[in-house]
Amino acid sequence: MGSGVMGAGLTSASMTSSPAFPSPAIQRVADRLAALGHAHAPVMLDDAARTAQQAADALGVALGQIAKSIIFRRKSDERAVLVITSGDRRVDEKRVQALVCGAGEKLGRADAEFVKAQTGFSIGGVAPLAHANEPVTLIDRELFRFDVIWAAAGHPHAVFPLTPQELARYTGAPVHDVVQASDA
Repeated sequence: MGSGVMGAGLTSASMTSSPAFPSPAIQRVADRLAALGHAHAPVMLDDAARTAQQAADALGVALGQIAKSIIFRRKSDERAVLVITSGDRRVDEKRVQALVCGAGEKLGRADAEFVKAQTGFSIGGVAPLAHANEPVTLIDRELFRFDVIWAAAGHPHAVFPLTPQELARYTGAPVHDVVQASDA
């Protein structure tokens, strides 16, 4: 990911690099990335990117290059289920449920309080790693359409670049088809 990452539509006006992060959550992500040997620290966007579209616009990249983190609640054990998918796709909850729940078990929506308690991140800044409690994680194969993707780094203003292969390696999560068929 050499110069191609920073050449992905980024301008000095759209982001700034900072060694001192304004949030412990961002620092937790930065520390985890460093421990993994990742070449890029989180970058701070000038404006919040609480949605995949806002992030894509701020970065000057395709909507699909945004690795959005969707949290569900597995009702049988109250465990967080993290689905990481392309910003231009919608998660098929039934497909996810079939992959992470046993027969008769259900998957539910996660509210902001649950997300914060389980991940340590607020909605709009949920990173794919460095969670307070390890979630059950799935990666959607649609992310592999891109050479470089961007993920939240613990805060709505913070993101970091990586490859889909790095995402799979860093999280240890399996790759599945978990999007709605009408979007594919």
